[in-house]
Amino acid sequence: MREQVNNIIKNFLIFLMGFMLFNVVWQVFSRYILGAPSTFTEELARYLLIWISLLGGAYASGQGMHLAINLLPNQLSKEGQRKLSIFISLIIMLFALLAMVIGGGRLVYITYVLAQSSSALGIPMSYVYSVVPLSGILIIYYEVLDIIPRLRSGTEPQNIRS
Repeated sequence: MREQVNNIIKNFLIFLMGFMLFNVVWQVFSRYILGAPSTFTEELARYLLIWISLLGGAYASGQGMHLAINLLPNQLSKEGQRKLSIFISLIIMLFALLAMVIGGGRLVYITYVLAQSSSALGIPMSYVYSVVPLSGILIIYYEVLDIIPRLRSGTEPQNIRS
């Protein structure tokens, strides 16, 4: 299941990056070659960057590619490292739940109710902001998958947090 989710996110990120590349190339072409800059490309690039950043962060978290400071774990025993790793996962899940899922969900709801739309594209801002709770759910999903083996057997998963 994890590999399927990884592949979906990875392929979607590849698509978004390619689409953003095409969008920016079109923006430069229309501005400097055609002499008439496109009206929507800057806004679209901004929204694509938001989606790429948040989904990419969730994907990186699931791959264990996030930044970590190794000062404290290196000073602990194996059991201490396991407990610290579980504690860190719980803190990450709590943040993702409170800030991203609940807070982001409220943001999506408010922008939906107020019917806010983007100026150039005219798309509902709730679509743009929906990546926040989605990324939070993905981070929680990956953390749960990582914490289960640590709780059951006391061993670290492949992408250990040190």
